[in-house]
Amino acid sequence: MLDLSFEAPKPKVIAGATGDWELVIGMEIHAQVASEAKLFSGASTKFGAEPNANVSFIDAAMPGMLPVVNEYCIEQAVRTGLGLKAQINLRSAFDRKNYFYPDLPQGYQISQLYHPLVGEGEVLVELSEGVARLVRIERIHVEQDAGKSIHDMDPNMSFVDLNRTGVALMEIVSRPDIRGPEEAAAFVVKLRQILRYLGTCDGNMQNGNLRADVNVSVCRPGQYEKYQETQDFGHLGTRCEIKNMNSMRFIQQAIDYEARRQIAILEDGGKVDQETRLYDADKGETRSMRSKEEAHDYRYFPCPDLLPLEIEQGWVDDIAAAMPELPDAKKARFMADFGLTDYDASVLTADLDLARYFEESVGGGEGKRTANWIINEVLGRANKAEVSPREIAAPAVNTAIMAMVSAQEISSKGAKDVLEIHIETRRDPVEIVETEGMKQVTDTGAIESAVDEIIAANPAQVEKAKQNPKLAGWFVGQVMKATGGKANPAAVNAVVKAKLGV
Repeated sequence: MLDLSFEAPKPKVIAGATGDWELVIGMEIHAQVASEAKLFSGASTKFGAEPNANVSFIDAAMPGMLPVVNEYCIEQAVRTGLGLKAQINLRSAFDRKNYFYPDLPQGYQISQLYHPLVGEGEVLVELSEGVARLVRIERIHVEQDAGKSIHDMDPNMSFVDLNRTGVALMEIVSRPDIRGPEEAAAFVVKLRQILRYLGTCDGNMQNGNLRADVNVSVCRPGQYEKYQETQDFGHLGTRCEIKNMNSMRFIQQAIDYEARRQIAILEDGGKVDQETRLYDADKGETRSMRSKEEAHDYRYFPCPDLLPLEIEQGWVDDIAAAMPELPDAKKARFMADFGLTDYDASVLTADLDLARYFEESVGGGEGKRTANWIINEVLGRANKAEVSPREIAAPAVNTAIMAMVSAQEISSKGAKDVLEIHIETRRDPVEIVETEGMKQVTDTGAIESAVDEIIAANPAQVEKAKQNPKLAGWFVGQVMKATGGKANPAAVNAVVKAKLGV
């Protein structure tokens, strides 16, 4: 059972010349559906192909070509909706969104305005232990992507690459529940994490497979609470949309700049115009693209080439039955089964591959020890080398090293040494310990003999230690030095205290 008890974070407050202002943020996430074929054609979606190589007659809007819905893309959208605890609409429909742009051959985009495939859902965004924002999802609609215009290859001409044209997108629209830049970035991170767990979008922002449009407005303290009570947007300020954000850092910077820009306008007696803006990362500012279009500006109407989309509840139930374990559930299980802290479980479940790597590495119930080992030793080396943890050490290597630490055959420091040798040579950890003479001395007799020699050679230090027991650590250090670091530190400490009577 998931523990979903949490405290909502306080909204971001910006002090203006005439008083405080609060931020209100809603987001529209465009997630490319993980599918080998496009939404209405069989053309490839592979990234990095030669320009205009992945274009079918349908994508190029050749006369007489009719779209055919890719069932797998719809299945992926339904799976996403289920992952966001959303309502799945058994009847939805496609509409034409009409506008002209060179990279849109049809002169319209097939989308879902009036009857989306997925209805209301939610995403729990954790910001720190016990603090989280529940962000409501308004809808998820399926649509086709446009192509790409290229303006920097020739001083006199622009080029068009239609490879992305017709690629299936899920537009995930949130309610204006986000109250600060950090929350906005955390929402995108959590949503991307869920999509990756589901396998419905790879979340690659660098390739444009996940893009965020951010709607920002400001209001006076108390106004948002009135909106929540009445759902009347009149209590909120005029919003501006910042398009195509593909960086968590830029999302935060753009929101902060845009909020302060709006506050300056309002405090100067002006009015914020609803518009679409771009974020210029080099200048650290947003700038106007165009006035915000309303739905009627696109002349939406039902797509005459596609019948309403009707799906069966049994099909949805089958998809639900095959759903994977999602991040929140996996985190709760890691904490319950392996005794992990909230922080450790969050780190290890942030990425699905890392979560699998951890579970494959755990052996003999050493969950907490293995978690500390992976986070502090393996991940640190992997991040520094810019490789995956599996390239540092296979799960079986971690299991073997942790088993030897648990059996007190090697110390924690010895474990690090074994890992370093393994990285360099790829030798088996057990073989490394045996052949390199790294096994800890746990024989009490041998340890007592070494302690007796150190005590006999240092009578003055013995008297000091009897007067100040903290100085017993000096003897422990000498014994460890004498045994080449092979003696079990805990055993040495116990013998030293017994011999000194402290």
